[in-house]
Amino acid sequence: MEGTAVSATTLEPEAGHHPRIPAAGHHRDVNGGWLRPAVFGAMDGLVSNFALMTGVVGGSVSSGTVVLTGLAGLAAGACSMAAGEYTSVASQAELVQAEIEAERLELSRNPHGELAELAQLYIARGLEPDLAHEVARQLSANPDQALEIHAREELGIDPNDLPSPWVAAGSSFVCFAVGALLPLLPYLLGATSLVPALLLSVVGLFLCGAVVARVTARSWWFSGLRQLVLGGAAAGVTYLLGWLIGGHVG
Repeated sequence: MEGTAVSATTLEPEAGHHPRIPAAGHHRDVNGGWLRPAVFGAMDGLVSNFALMTGVVGGSVSSGTVVLTGLAGLAAGACSMAAGEYTSVASQAELVQAEIEAERLELSRNPHGELAELAQLYIARGLEPDLAHEVARQLSANPDQALEIHAREELGIDPNDLPSPWVAAGSSFVCFAVGALLPLLPYLLGATSLVPALLLSVVGLFLCGAVVARVTARSWWFSGLRQLVLGGAAAGVTYLLGWLIGGHVG
């Protein structure tokens, strides 16, 4: 609808005032293209693998077993996240496409009714009835443009900006693996205790939470501390379970 205000009125701006240009490029990515699965994939990888490794450490196993557990958790989690993200985004895209096709069919069957419906939307937003009908008429002149306008106004989606399932799955897979690798790295480099992995994971948890502030309205320190507390709680619970169960299994 960026072009509506220009085509709908010929009024000149008042002296000393300048027309406002939409700042769409200044908004954050909120449609789940790649940023959301990347950020939350890394966070999930770090929390889940750190908690998993902490649990087996609590069971008093060897460093080799911890490494094997961490690698298995990394591979299984990354594949699971990618598959889940692909299925989720693909299903959403298929639903959106079905709704768009239904709107396309309705436009071809009842163009006058759809034009009147679009005009009513603009009237509800404050345009004069005559102006609203003229705007709707001009926007409906091109079938492709009419479909895009109706999809935006009625469905709240942009048909030209749908998230890609492959991008979402790929970013989720890679970032989950990176996050899951963080607590595993000290063991791969020869560490024999949980302390180096714990310190590295604490830093990673806080940084992941701070990065989440990029896609939320929270401050970076609040998001960082929140993620640190949640990740620490998950690790503490699994360590306790590993300690309790490990003694009986052993």
